[in-house]
Amino acid sequence: MKIYLVGGAVRDQLLNLPIKDRDWVIVGATKEILLKKNFQQVGKDFPVFLHPKTREEYALARKDRKLGKGYTDFHTDFSSYITLEEDLIRRDLTINAIAQDKFGNYIDPYQGKKDLENRLLRHVSQSFTEDPLRVLRTARFAAKLMHLGFRIATETMFLMREIVKKKELLYLTVNRIWNETEKAFKTKNPHVYLQVLYSCDALNLIFPEICLLYERELFFTNFFNHLNNLFLSQGLSKISTLTKDISIRFSYIFQFFSLNTNDIFKEKFYDQVSASIVQKFCNRLNIPTYIKEIAILSTGFHHFLNSINYQSSKNIVHFFCKIDAWRKPDRVKIFSFLSNFNFLNNISQQNRSNDHSNINLSPGFFLKKSFSVVQNISIKSILQKGFKGDQIKNELNRIRIKKLDLWRIKNFKKLF
Repeated sequence: MKIYLVGGAVRDQLLNLPIKDRDWVIVGATKEILLKKNFQQVGKDFPVFLHPKTREEYALARKDRKLGKGYTDFHTDFSSYITLEEDLIRRDLTINAIAQDKFGNYIDPYQGKKDLENRLLRHVSQSFTEDPLRVLRTARFAAKLMHLGFRIATETMFLMREIVKKKELLYLTVNRIWNETEKAFKTKNPHVYLQVLYSCDALNLIFPEICLLYERELFFTNFFNHLNNLFLSQGLSKISTLTKDISIRFSYIFQFFSLNTNDIFKEKFYDQVSASIVQKFCNRLNIPTYIKEIAILSTGFHHFLNSINYQSSKNIVHFFCKIDAWRKPDRVKIFSFLSNFNFLNNISQQNRSNDHSNINLSPGFFLKKSFSVVQNISIKSILQKGFKGDQIKNELNRIRIKKLDLWRIKNFKKLF
């Protein structure tokens, strides 16, 4: 029985990146041998086991043979006669098909180390096309390693397009799709993930709403369509250098749904049409609630936030109520951040002057200052006056509006 370190741990070690998880493959063993050694099997029919002490994953060397559509209909052979090379050839990319033995020696039958040196994402074999999830994984690795100069090999991109043409991606579960997408949005360059999927024609199959943002013509000309793509990609890239919050990164994209030819210049408090598109998208993919809620609200209030400096105090207080800011004040910080990365104000204004006499304060800074003015109003005096039920809320909001008005008159006289 021989044990090898494989996969991401070996790849990241060679790239001098932090190693998060270590996976192992065992050659020359059986399920029964591992169970006798107190390994815990993961899944009933799958040859993966947890080490009794480290809890790291150990898998029996195996060969897969595809039987049907998608990524689940495979016959798996994990007999003790399977070689390390046979196990490695079933992997997706050459950089993930390098093994290391207990002496530190690398086993690299498919030139993974060379591809690491050449910063190339290349498939191991033609079996790459048997698993449609590999389209998303390759796009994710492109996002993960973009800062190191990695690119996808031309022949691998060709195979990705072949998988898409066969509509194999339609067999992926929404949980698998979101799992890869979430990982991609945690990388330094999540915009690369979307760009790769768009380039291999996969975006329209799994994220047709986002694909629409890449393809539709804003306003009246192709110039604005190009401008839309520019702000979408560069804005997501920029915002990802400033925050790791996936709810902010993800929500940035959906602000663009509020930019449509019919009503972009109309004043509105909440864009229900665009918000409903985002809601259906998030529901379809089972996106976590905390991300979904921010995405929906940031889309619906895009126009409002873009012009918040000139909104009435009544509408601003109403906005705070709608986003549940009194119980969730962190949301104000999130929307303040997002409001500085919209179509008309894409470049961050976080470092603008804090001079209150400047009526051109960034929307984000103005939003935070407005909330600080109305956030801590006590209801004690309201209760003492005998207000009850909804009267308490109405009176509290009346006081908030009045206080915000007074603050704005004092600090922004040019507006009045």
